[in-house]
Amino acid sequence: MNIPLRNLVAMAHVADVSRSIAFYVRLGFQPRNTHVPEHGDAPVWAWLEGGAGQLMLAQAGEPVDPGRQAVLFYLYFDDIAAVHARLQADGLPVGPMTYPFYCPQGEFRLIDPDGYCLMLAHT
Repeated sequence: MNIPLRNLVAMAHVADVSRSIAFYVRLGFQPRNTHVPEHGDAPVWAWLEGGAGQLMLAQAGEPVDPGRQAVLFYLYFDDIAAVHARLQADGLPVGPMTYPFYCPQGEFRLIDPDGYCLMLAHT
């Protein structure tokens, strides 16, 4: 039986949903939906979209341990060198550009506020 998959969206548990939204907006994502619980003052969940990418953020129930995260998030851009330069100029801790065989035009690492490793690469 073939079940047609419509989409796959990662959900990252984060320490502060508002802080993570602000970080991912700098990478081209826009919040499309958030949830603030009754009597709350900050979102505990968010749906972000950027280009063809989607990401859910959820308030972590316990401290986030960057050393235990075993997922890489790949974000693709047309002009990866320009993205690297812009984020570096914005003061984000971008890693050096590397050129592995599978990404000859370059990729680099960027760690988000909760320690998730983002790989930004050329499409």
